[in-house]
Amino acid sequence: MKLTELVGMIDAQLQPWQFKDYAPNGLQVEGKEEVKTLVTGVTASMALIDAAIASQADAILVHHGYFWKGEDARVVGMKRARLAKLLAHGISLLAYHLPLDAHPVLGNNACLAEVLGFAVAGQCGEQNLLWHGSVDQALTAQELTQRISSRLGRDAILLGEASWPVERVAWCTGGAQGFFDDAIALGVQAFITGEVSEQNYHMAHERGVAFIAAGHHATERYGIQALGEWIAGNAHVKVKFVDVFNPV
Repeated sequence: MKLTELVGMIDAQLQPWQFKDYAPNGLQVEGKEEVKTLVTGVTASMALIDAAIASQADAILVHHGYFWKGEDARVVGMKRARLAKLLAHGISLLAYHLPLDAHPVLGNNACLAEVLGFAVAGQCGEQNLLWHGSVDQALTAQELTQRISSRLGRDAILLGEASWPVERVAWCTGGAQGFFDDAIALGVQAFITGEVSEQNYHMAHERGVAFIAAGHHATERYGIQALGEWIAGNAHVKVKFVDVFNPV
């Protein structure tokens, strides 16, 4: 299909204009007019670009793209190398950040809830990025951490007491440790996100709410896969997800 048609199709589904984001959503690097093969992944790293070239892809679709607010605007070093390789092979880069986090069906938060067995009760907070609900059975904080580690294939970090009971949870994928206070205000017993900061340890113990850091990359693998599967089912495009390893 035409690149412009693919971008329009995704834009209509994710509605990026509704978000105040830290990077441009949609087409970031323009390549070939026609897209027959699309590679999806979490981050537009050089490893993902190389995988796309090996797959003879015409375009790459990611959650973490380029041109973030506050970064050095010069096209030098790592940025130059990535852009040069994309342009040399005529590969387009499409990226959707917060719109992919928040989407009620294809989004990272929605997909993580399904993977972890959470019943969604609602969305709230900054741009509706904080989700909350309940687990499918009563667990201790340690049991929930073990479930998360097993299902995501990564050792999650538990801050708080292992024996604390957990029924109500809040979550936000990626680097959302700053939402911990907002999660606590919801009356939950555990908050799950990707990354952790030093102060989260003290907050967890002093407020009596478990904090579970499950990995930025690990919590954000599922939305981009769901979006790719949706594209494959609704357009004449071959879609391949590439999970480039990242322990963070």
